Amino acid sequence: MTVRMDSQLKTIFEALCSEFGMSVNTAINVFARTVVQRRCIPFEIRADEKKSVAERMAAFRNMREWAENGNTPELTLEEINEEIDKTRNK
Repeated sequence: MTVRMDSQLKTIFEALCSEFGMSVNTAINVFARTVVQRRCIPFEIRADEKKSVAERMAAFRNMREWAENGNTPELTLEEINEEIDKTRNK
C-alpha cells in the first residue's frame, strides 16, 4: 500500500508518531485494524477547530490505550517480522 501526503503533513505525522512511541507504519496498521474490527472510522470526523492540541492528544492516547488493552487483534509473527524488516531497511 502506498499513502500519498504532502511533505509537511508527513513530517509532522512522523514526529507525532515518534512521540507516541510508534512508527508511521504501525500507526497506520493500528488505524486499519481498528476500522476492520469496528467496521467504521474509529473517530468522529467533523470540521471543528475548537479542540486544543492537548485535547486531541488525549483522545489519541485514549485510542492507543484501548488498542494496547487488547481491544484490537494482535499482530501475527509475520506482521511483526515485516515491521522489523521495514525498520531495518530505513
